[in-house]
Amino acid sequence: MNIIGSGGSPVTPDVWNERDMRDALARRDVSEVYRQLRRHGVSQRQIAASTGQSQSEVSEILKGRQVMAYDVLARIADGLGIPRGYMGLAYDGATAMRVAKATNALEAEEDESVKRRKFLSHAAAVTMGAAVFGTEDSAWAPASASTPAPARIGMTDVQQIQAATKALRDLDYRYGGGTCRDAVVAQLSWAQQLLDSTSSDPVRKQLFVALADMHSLAGWTSFDVGLLDPARSHFGRALEFAKRADDDSLVASVLYRMGRVYLHYQEPNEALKLFQLGQIAAQESGSALTVAVLCANEAWAYGMLNKPDQVQKMVGRTKDEFARAKVDEAPDWVRFFTENDLHGMIGSAHDALAVFDPKKHASIAVAETIKCNEAYGADMQRTHVFGLSLQATNHFRAGDVQEGLKVGRRALQFGERVKSARVADRLKPLELEAGKHRANSDSRDLFEEVRRFRQA
Repeated sequence: MNIIGSGGSPVTPDVWNERDMRDALARRDVSEVYRQLRRHGVSQRQIAASTGQSQSEVSEILKGRQVMAYDVLARIADGLGIPRGYMGLAYDGATAMRVAKATNALEAEEDESVKRRKFLSHAAAVTMGAAVFGTEDSAWAPASASTPAPARIGMTDVQQIQAATKALRDLDYRYGGGTCRDAVVAQLSWAQQLLDSTSSDPVRKQLFVALADMHSLAGWTSFDVGLLDPARSHFGRALEFAKRADDDSLVASVLYRMGRVYLHYQEPNEALKLFQLGQIAAQESGSALTVAVLCANEAWAYGMLNKPDQVQKMVGRTKDEFARAKVDEAPDWVRFFTENDLHGMIGSAHDALAVFDPKKHASIAVAETIKCNEAYGADMQRTHVFGLSLQATNHFRAGDVQEGLKVGRRALQFGERVKSARVADRLKPLELEAGKHRANSDSRDLFEEVRRFRQA
């Protein structure tokens, strides 16, 4: 019987997962593949049409002619709808999940009782002290199995994604993106499967919000470990999902975070464009806290551009918006912006201006960062490192070398606990300022310590 499949393939996808077919594909035995297709009722003409070969070529292959050329094998695989990985050919990520699931299905055909005996044998060996660590375990514990997504989802499923995002974000704040980025990406890979599940319209809208926020976190943690291209990709996806959900506050949040990437890489003009674009969405959202976050970051960008009047204007707006914001009612993605961060951002703006005019702005940067550093706890350890580094740098600029040394050592001490590529980058100004006072032996020591840390 002819079992014409969909998508241009002459057979349904399950044919490729039959054991004899899988064995033939793994050997790249195209003759046997074609013979099995004939047994499934696929004619030579259909095979030829699908693979771009002539019927005489198909006939020769059926008679035993080998196919060796990679490009021909790839054309056959694509034409017939064979997952490339089944033939040891390169395939893209879109098929990876399907390949893994099919492989797991074949492995499951092994007698369950055999797997039980193998596991019991392994457990007994480990329990009795045999040196078996690192041995082959795939016979009873396939590691590539993926967690199946439910056919239908409700609000509880979305809330679980949001809870996972919050927990992973807390790890990022405390220990840096290096401790959790892989976990975020793995969680995101599973969560995106829910897009194929059925749901009500309100649930689907909240799923878009949850996926946008998780992509935003994936972007932020990628940025934190120095992976710029993946960060940009995740932020782009976050923006798309946030827009589909009609969540202006989340759109603004994503744009703010991407703008911060450009600030970090000393591109304040590019950052300012994103902050100003985010400000439009922030205003539409009606969230005063979101507006305050964008204003504060605009102030920082203007500081890097040496525009003190604009800095003063945006700092004033930041304070006004923050004063009328209701933090407890704000979305989770902007709730980090507390009074500590308000002072920290004002300090950052004056720190940027202090590069151009240290006499006027270094002391203001110190005063603002002292306020935030006194209140930061272990839950915001990375931000605390940034604040301490900024404070110490401006103590040096203001001529208070001893205080700069004391705070600088604290910044270095806390920095060693955080897995973040940004820490080394943010310590560079401290290295430069300490280096200007190398006639002082303690300053010289701090300079060398920071330099070693940044080069590690």
